[in-house]
Parts: sequence; C-alpha cells; structure tokens
Amino acid sequence: MVRVAILDLYEGQANQGMRCIRELLTEFGRTHQLDLQYDEYEVRLQQELPDLSYDIYISSGGPGSPLDSEGSEWEAAYWRWLQKVEDFNNAPANGAPKQVLFICHSFQLACRHYAIAHVTHRKSTAFGVFPVHMLEGAEAEPVFTGLRDPFYAVDSRSYQVIQPDNERLARMGGQVLAIEKERPHVPLERAIMAIRFNEYMIGTQFHPEADATGMSMYLQREDRKNTVVAEHGEEKWRSMITQLNDPDKIRWTYSHVIPNFLDYAINYSHQTA
Repeated sequence: MVRVAILDLYEGQANQGMRCIRELLTEFGRTHQLDLQYDEYEVRLQQELPDLSYDIYISSGGPGSPLDSEGSEWEAAYWRWLQKVEDFNNAPANGAPKQVLFICHSFQLACRHYAIAHVTHRKSTAFGVFPVHMLEGAEAEPVFTGLRDPFYAVDSRSYQVIQPDNERLARMGGQVLAIEKERPHVPLERAIMAIRFNEYMIGTQFHPEADATGMSMYLQREDRKNTVVAEHGEEKWRSMITQLNDPDKIRWTYSHVIPNFLDYAINYSHQTA
C-alpha cells in the first residue's frame, strides 16, 4: 500500500488543481496495480496538516500572495509540518524517507522559506501554455524522464522566483532544473520553473497536474472564456485552447512529471527501506 497526503492550499476557492491531482493518483494506482490511498488536508482555512504516516506528500498551488502569508498561523503550522518531515528524513534509523512535491504557490513558499531565491511580484500575470527550458544537468533528474527540451506547461501566476542562491542550494543537495522561456531581447531575468531542493523534495513553478481535456472544457465555459478574454485578450484564449489539445505539449507533461515523481518516490522508498 502507498499512502499519499494532498495538502490543499486553495483556500476554499474553486480550482482544477485538486481534481487533476486526484485523477492522476487514481490513474497511477490503477495502471501500476497499487493499493494507492490518499487523503486531503485543508491547510489555509482549517490549518489541517498530515502526520508522518504517509509515504508521499503533494502540496498544491493556490491563490494570493506567497509573501503576505509570512507570519500567519496557517503558514507557521505548515512549516512545523515540513520540519517534522525533514527531521524524519534526516534520521536514517526511521527507514524510507518521505517524498514531497511542491506545486506553484507551495513552490514559491518553499523557496522563500529556505531562502534559496527571491520571490517577487511579476510585472504582469503569466497565464497560458509556455515552454519550459531545462538547465544543464536536468536531463539526469528522474522526475523529468521522457520530457523534451523545451517541454510545455500551464502557467498561472502573478509572482515569480528569481535570482537563485546556487551555493546555498548546493549545500542543501539541490539544484535549479528549469527556467521559463529564454528571451534574450527582454531585459528581465528569467523565472525559475523547477528546483530539486534535496533528494526528498522537488518543486515546480508550473502546474504539472494540469489536465488538457479538463482544462480545455473549463476554458470553454462561457463565464471562464469571458474572464480570460477580458484579462488577456481573445488571441490568448484561442492560443491556450489550441496548445491544450496538442498531444506533444500539455498532455505530454501531464503524463510524465507527476507519474515520474510517484515512480521515483516509490522506488526510492523500496531501495532505502
């Protein structure tokens, strides 16, 4: 049996992320004939945090600023949970270490918490399907197995992680894996799109759980279409629909990143048990 805890940081707001994570876990368990069980914890409103009985933790995206919550009760509880995971993993006698995946908002929080990069407000909101470029060494990352360079991902954020402290990250046992689209003609630093924090923790700025079919249906709802067109223009909306239905883009990322993470987590546990 494999036990997974999903940390829900959506603060009660309607979203596609939680549905996609549930479906990925269910499909992975079915495909690999695993007894994969998961529970959900509402972090921001109810301060629910999982105990250490789980093998794998997936911390979701969410709305709002990853800076304004500093010092809040829910965030303090979140860091206490994370410290317990670190303490467990740092004691070899405990056996198989716990694996953690941080997505989008959670990724920004973790980067701030570990002081491995700057988290800042973007000049404009990133929303759409964008290429993600791997950095040197990322081809050896198990979670990126089978991805092309660049690969494509759903991005939806008003904040960004930039200016990594590579020395500090190296001391943690981590590295920057990917950055957003390289644009030499634009005088803005490229945002970090994925980091391995250490052998037990990895995070992505993009949404690896984004499901092309569900996202496409969601964006074609009249109310959602009107919102996107009002904020980003009809051309952006049409571009997203087209790219969501391209099998080499979001569908490819969806079928690789989180399944690879689960594969790595389960195999690592077996090797170290």
